[in-house]
Amino acid sequence: MPKAVAVVGGGPAGLMAAETLAKAGCAVTIYERMPSVGRKFLLAGRGGLNLTHSEPLEAFLGRYGEAAPRLAPLIEAFAPAALTAWAEGLGQATFVGSSGRVFPKAMKASPLLRAWLRRLAELGVAVRTRHDWTGWTADGVLNLRTPDGEVAVRPDATILALGGASWPRLGANGDWAERLAAEGAQVTPLRPANAGFDLAWSEVFRERFAGAPLKGVALTFGRTRLRGEALVTRHGLEGGGVYALSAQLREAVAAEGSARLWIDLRPEAREAELAQRIAATPAGQSLSNRLRKAGLSPVEIGLLREAHGKDLPPDPTALAKAIKGAPLTLAAMRPIARAISTAGGLAFAGLDEQLMLKARPGVFAAGEMLDWEAPTGGYLLQACFASGVAAARGALAWLG
Repeated sequence: MPKAVAVVGGGPAGLMAAETLAKAGCAVTIYERMPSVGRKFLLAGRGGLNLTHSEPLEAFLGRYGEAAPRLAPLIEAFAPAALTAWAEGLGQATFVGSSGRVFPKAMKASPLLRAWLRRLAELGVAVRTRHDWTGWTADGVLNLRTPDGEVAVRPDATILALGGASWPRLGANGDWAERLAAEGAQVTPLRPANAGFDLAWSEVFRERFAGAPLKGVALTFGRTRLRGEALVTRHGLEGGGVYALSAQLREAVAAEGSARLWIDLRPEAREAELAQRIAATPAGQSLSNRLRKAGLSPVEIGLLREAHGKDLPPDPTALAKAIKGAPLTLAAMRPIARAISTAGGLAFAGLDEQLMLKARPGVFAAGEMLDWEAPTGGYLLQACFASGVAAARGALAWLG
């Protein structure tokens, strides 16, 4: 008889684990708490499904920070090239964008997910939706809550791919953390990652510019400076540039109560060039008109006033310096429910090299529920897919 494996969670990590196990001959059942699988995966594809990134692997692995040493072997075993080939094997041609990010040509997640589910069905993978895992019984049986009552399952091995705690309406709400900690697993507190930050905008700025983009700016925190974009929101700032710094900013806010972010509105121009451009505008005009004629947009002018307040100087040299460095005080990170991803989770110290829980032999973990984080740009999905493969291979090795 084939070995029976339960995969709890129908996101990318769980689905990839299921495919790997089924190809090896296991009888696989996916248990998903929501009415359908892949809900957050579909949301990720709404603005273009960024599968992975094409940069050199050494730089790629560096995006995972402190977790890089543990994730490196997983990603090296299922690298970006392997992920791209897998997607193309499902009939989804890919391309590399100008930023190096890899997308399916269809851009959306839905064609890929449909093809993937067809493959899983052909491999004999069973999918049970509306099955909410609630833990183990006293004798080690998986307990699942369904609309028709409790269901008990005793598989030969289990893969947990329960996600983090961001966007809980899509299925992953982090309720497993307390449950696994009670079982003796090491769990690092869940925290928001790739999220925006709150700022105390003036009412005038908030009402006029919420939703306005800041394009081609440079953001600096501490010794880290990067080019990117940001988006003004009613609460503060969002966007790829902010997300790339969000881990450092989050820790600073937690330690000190706030964080100072500097925005260079014209990173391509030198201060002297900006000062010359401002000096060339008619001196009798208002400061806003002079800045507008010097090339600043209304939202950029408004942001300068938010950053410098009444101290915004009329002198061209001082104005140029203000444009090159607008300080913003970030008061708090947005709630985890509004974050793109989650930091924290199952600590690698509590897992063996095969991603098996030391506290629960025969139970493996994958995906965002592991304690790692990464910026957007393809790194999140790559680690989810790769850890799903690794957990499945670990289960296969354990099953013999």
